Amino acid sequence: MPITVFIADDHAIVREGLASLLGGQADIHVIGTAADGRDAVRQIAKLGPEVVVMDIAMPDMNGIEAARAIRDRVPQARVIILSMHSSAEHVFHALEAGAHGYLLKESAAREIIDAVRAVRAGRRYLSKKIAEVMAGNISRTSAASPLESLSARERQVLQLVAEGRSSAQIAAMLHLSPKSVDTYRSRLMQKLHIGDVAGLVKFAIQHGLTSLE
Repeated sequence: MPITVFIADDHAIVREGLASLLGGQADIHVIGTAADGRDAVRQIAKLGPEVVVMDIAMPDMNGIEAARAIRDRVPQARVIILSMHSSAEHVFHALEAGAHGYLLKESAAREIIDAVRAVRAGRRYLSKKIAEVMAGNISRTSAASPLESLSARERQVLQLVAEGRSSAQIAAMLHLSPKSVDTYRSRLMQKLHIGDVAGLVKFAIQHGLTSLE
């Protein structure tokens, strides 16, 4: 039986390119795609793919939060995170969220097929370029990251604030009241010692919750 794969990336050209590359393999079958993390989680819960290839920076719900949701809702699915970031912190957060692989976009075309086969076989896959970066860094990164002080809901609100969503929009998306969203925003500023929304945006970009795009 072919390996069933789901692809999530907010760039159509990336989704189509990966789908074409993977779909050309006799042992791999692409069963769905999505342009944002929230839609990806919904579809994956219904389709139950064996492997998920997911961009780390997507609108509404980034790849790290989506990986956490997939781990809880579809534990048999093995997630490969796609990213432009090669820092130990980004990789650590992906693995902590339940990802089985971490692939740099610059080498995705060369490595994606091997990565899919590896995680399906139960092995972890890290891009060759970042394997050395991770050596000896995971425990240090875990202890140092300020993201560890935030709850899952606070990380969701932080991403949406960084994407420029209004309190009303965030409230509708997360089924909260606008007042609750404002409370979360204030709490984030206090926890992270950040004085304004611009600072929250900078923090979210630096820690891979959203991108400049």
